[in-house]
Order: sequence, then C-alpha cells, then structure tokens
Amino acid sequence: MTERPSPPFTVGVEAGPDAVRLLLAGDLDFDTSDLLVERAQACLAADPGPRDLVLDCSGLRLCDSMGVAGLLQIHRGTTSRGVALRLENPPAFLRRILDITGTARLFVLDGAGRRTEQEEGTPPAPSG
Repeated sequence: MTERPSPPFTVGVEAGPDAVRLLLAGDLDFDTSDLLVERAQACLAADPGPRDLVLDCSGLRLCDSMGVAGLLQIHRGTTSRGVALRLENPPAFLRRILDITGTARLFVLDGAGRRTEQEEGTPPAPSG
C-alpha cells in the first residue's frame, strides 16, 4: 500500500501598516508547526513590529497536538510583546480542538467555524 503525500503546508504573509496576516493552508501538524512558529516570530521581530497578528485559518485541513502547541507558542510571543493575536476563519474542527483542550479562551476567534453535518451530531465538549 502506497501512502499519498499530503499537500504541502504553506504560510502566506500579508503585511499592512499595523497588522500582519498569515494565511495558513494545509495540515498544521508535527511536521509543519515549526514553519508557522518561525514565520510568526519573524513577523513579531520586525522593527517596528505589528500591533496585530492575524492567522487566517480558512485553508487549514487538519491541526494536531503539535499544531495546537505551535499556536500556543505564538500566543506567548504575542502576549509578551503586547501584540493582539486573532485566529480568523477557524474551521469547526479547530474550534472544537481548542474547546476540548481548554485553550479557546486564549484566542480571539473570528468568522467561519460552521459545524459540519457530521459534527452536528456530536455533543459539545464537556466544560470545566
């Protein structure tokens, strides 16, 4: 049985006067989370740095525990620099992972995140 290679993970960068937008596409996982963290850190290290860092998650196909760890590392970096971090267009699976792990409260989640028909039958994650 031959495994099909997964599509590449890409991080596009759109820099504006006050904000940097990172466009995420593909699978955010063990193999790719370092790329995202490195790009985010490079943006935060710019002089002058951005006031806002936006991660457009609309192109994400998957996010595993290493992807979540990468997002948390970026959160720590933005918090220490006083930069606002926003996850834009997070797919429903990402919202669910963040809810289950108790980390959703750390992020501003904007847009999208509609639940799929399959997820509609899934009970909400326990709180607390």
